[in-house]
Amino acid sequence: MSRVGKKIITVPKGVTVTVHERELEVKGPKGVLRTPVPEGISFKLGDDGLQAERSSDELAAQHGLARALANNAIVGVTEGFSKQMDVVGVGYRAEPQGRKVNFALGYSHPVEYNLPEGIDVKSERVATKASIPQYQVTLTLSGIDKQRLGQVAAEMHNLRKPDAYKGKGVRYADVPLKLKPGKTGK
Repeated sequence: MSRVGKKIITVPKGVTVTVHERELEVKGPKGVLRTPVPEGISFKLGDDGLQAERSSDELAAQHGLARALANNAIVGVTEGFSKQMDVVGVGYRAEPQGRKVNFALGYSHPVEYNLPEGIDVKSERVATKASIPQYQVTLTLSGIDKQRLGQVAAEMHNLRKPDAYKGKGVRYADVPLKLKPGKTGK
């Protein structure tokens, strides 16, 4: 039994939802998104909102999935999504330049990341609380497609994963990082 799939999605004013056989098309003030509909799941648009229905009880997982994807599309075209990434470390930098982000991550060469369409980035430089003057760069990624935004954040995270001892690298701002204690002297 899918409790998520049974919830009705409210469609705000200014958003139009077109139900096709294999996909949903959601148009809103921020753009247009197309969401695939799994086989055996159908959507009905009524006065109270959008409701997902399944053909059999074996499709309970896809029922909840399809409803969540449709809800993410509606939220994306009305409000949008954002994710924050921190670039931490001495000499580590990230500078957005147009549709690219240039990283200096301690390698012998700069790393250039090309942003896909629909994803925007802003950077902010923040001083850390260490005794040595050190700066951390916070990148704010934003877009209407939640899946694409998460994929871009994961690819940036993989450019230089956080070090287990000092925490240097590209990390998610909302995920706490537990550091290892390191060696102790005699």
